[in-house]
Amino acid sequence: MNIQAMMKQAQKLQKDMLNEKNQIDEKIFEGKSSFVTVKVKGTKEVVEIKIDAEKLEKDDIEMLQDMILVAINDANRQIDTLTEEKMGKYTKGMPGLF
Repeated sequence: MNIQAMMKQAQKLQKDMLNEKNQIDEKIFEGKSSFVTVKVKGTKEVVEIKIDAEKLEKDDIEMLQDMILVAINDANRQIDTLTEEKMGKYTKGMPGLF
C-alpha cells in the first residue's frame, strides 16, 4: 500500500472517529434513582435535574443528595459505556483515549 493511500485511510478513520464522538457528545443520557432524574450530555455536562417533590419529605434532604449522586453517576456510566462501544473499534482496546 502506498503512502498516499495510507494517508487517505487515516484521514477517513479520523473523520469517522470525530463523527462518532460528536454523536455521543450531543446525545442526552437520563440517569434515574428513586425520585431523582438527571439528564446529562455526552460531554458529561449536567443539563437537567428533576425531583419528584411529592415523594420527598422534609427530613429526606440527605437521602436526596445521595439520590442525585446516584442518578448522575448512572448517566455518566451510560456515557462511558456508549463511548467505549462506539470508539473502541478505533482505539483497539486502548482505554481512556476518549
